Amino acid sequence: MTTPITHIVAIVPAAGIGSRMGADIPKQYLTLGDQTILAHTLTRLLSHPAIDKVIVALHPQDTFFASLPQALDPKLVQVLGGGERADSVLAALEEADLEAWALVHDAARPCITHKDIDKLVNAIDEFPQGAILAAPVRDTMKRSNADGTIQHTVDRVQLWHALTPQLFPVLTLKQNLKHALQAKATITDEASAMEWAGIWPGLVPGRIDNIKITHPDDLQLAQLFLQQQSISK
Repeated sequence: MTTPITHIVAIVPAAGIGSRMGADIPKQYLTLGDQTILAHTLTRLLSHPAIDKVIVALHPQDTFFASLPQALDPKLVQVLGGGERADSVLAALEEADLEAWALVHDAARPCITHKDIDKLVNAIDEFPQGAILAAPVRDTMKRSNADGTIQHTVDRVQLWHALTPQLFPVLTLKQNLKHALQAKATITDEASAMEWAGIWPGLVPGRIDNIKITHPDDLQLAQLFLQQQSISK
């Protein structure tokens, strides 16, 4: 029987360096309008009424976070992250109430909306073991050979892009992450740790503007989405 949602702790793994952006600072500290990417993300989470605490996992040598206004928010807790995403999430889970639910969200997804968070939380009635935001694959998918040529076209029916947030009971996620890492399993997100343990999370359709900033071109697109969301409020 799954623990009912009585309170929610948001977890933001922000210890990465974002090397694909080609910048001289971690990508979460690049400017997006008048704030950094991470500041936008934290503002969305801290302002959500159902989120009781936001735990941010930072790189041990982070020298940027303290300058963010959000760093002083009483709902925010800082922990030291690890070398991989799963290590950072696990470090944050150590500071979470075992009776809570963990809402894990990428630091570089600043366009998350309160409506999508509500949609995910409400879906737990249908998916009591946890769920993630996701988007159905729209494009034609190709699998390649080692030389870069097409091997075959992949059937996109029932294929989804995994997004965040991902929502699971703190205790269950903590246990499964630990065991999966001990088994040296490949863990790319929280849902994959649950899947490794034989738990099949629900897929909750999310907004397509909830993009992850990975490449330089994504900055301009994210800025456009933020402006559109502001206008539509």
